[in-house]
Amino acid sequence: MSKEIVVPFGPQHPVLPEPLHLDLVVEDEKVKEAIPGVGYIHRGLETLVQKREYPEYVYIAERICGICSFIHGMTYCQGIETMMNVEVPERAEFLRVIWSEYSRMHSHLLWLGLFADGMGFENLFMDAWRLREHVLDDMEATTGGRVIQGSAKVGGVRRDISSEKLDEMVTGLEGIRGELKDMMDVFLFDSSVKSRLRNIGMLSPEDAYELGAVGPTLRGSNVASDVRMNGYAAYDRLHFEPVVEDGCDCYARCAVRAKELFASIDLIKEAVQKIPDGPIEVKVTGKPEGEYFSRAEQPRGEVIHYVKGNGTRNLARHRVRTPTMANIPPLVKMLQGCELADVPVITLTIDPCIGCLER
Repeated sequence: MSKEIVVPFGPQHPVLPEPLHLDLVVEDEKVKEAIPGVGYIHRGLETLVQKREYPEYVYIAERICGICSFIHGMTYCQGIETMMNVEVPERAEFLRVIWSEYSRMHSHLLWLGLFADGMGFENLFMDAWRLREHVLDDMEATTGGRVIQGSAKVGGVRRDISSEKLDEMVTGLEGIRGELKDMMDVFLFDSSVKSRLRNIGMLSPEDAYELGAVGPTLRGSNVASDVRMNGYAAYDRLHFEPVVEDGCDCYARCAVRAKELFASIDLIKEAVQKIPDGPIEVKVTGKPEGEYFSRAEQPRGEVIHYVKGNGTRNLARHRVRTPTMANIPPLVKMLQGCELADVPVITLTIDPCIGCLER
């Protein structure tokens, strides 16, 4: 006679870089229900708007998450700029796109390495992280930081990139492209990888949409939704189409991230070709008043920064809705009916960032 038991998963587990806890209701090795629990690393970052003036707070926004650092800072700045009617120089908008796509590559390569490690492919893990080092080297050379860039600011960006360096970056990315193709042959075509990922963690397009999935989790369920299509920063001047897969399983979500690496290289190359000369920032004076929802596409999906000004140098409110928060309900749906042994791989396919989630 079968009997339901509760198996705890996390907060400490080899596949989890950050503490996420799931209570798994299991019957005969089948997961009947997954009950998530968060709250292990709450840092109170949103409260710091009471202590830091709005130009300084961009440094706090960047530290919501190290992997998504630049895009967090940029999204916050976009909200303040819209609220204060600040027109950002065109060159700064292109630089924001370049660094955003480098951040996406950095994040996806990190995830692919962790995903390979979760499946037991240690050599593949090291290869993905080796390529990630080249991306981080370019980010460090152009911003001064490998993880926390500190280059976004209200009114533009803090650093420029010379034409010679931009050309050098494009040449380096073409070299990375060739190595990526070899690595993706394993992620996308290896029979043992397919056996671990095909028809596992199913999430239908209807469930993905209704449960509020975002990013590769949503696009892996054949829903072409990407905030970059709205044309923020300089994306409206670049050719962009979202990467979509129709498998609705773990393999599809892996394939979306793998193919987005090549899409990011193409976007960076086009941005370098079209970037205009000119200033990289404008002087911002005054005090923000009003409210605005600023949106951007992080590597994990849509992020929303809600900013509210009260006419002083300190914001009245700053609230963040992160991609991981949006993808927890879809994760719960994916886990229903799966084998207990598949839980780690399915959980990894939403690329959970608990530091982002809890702040």
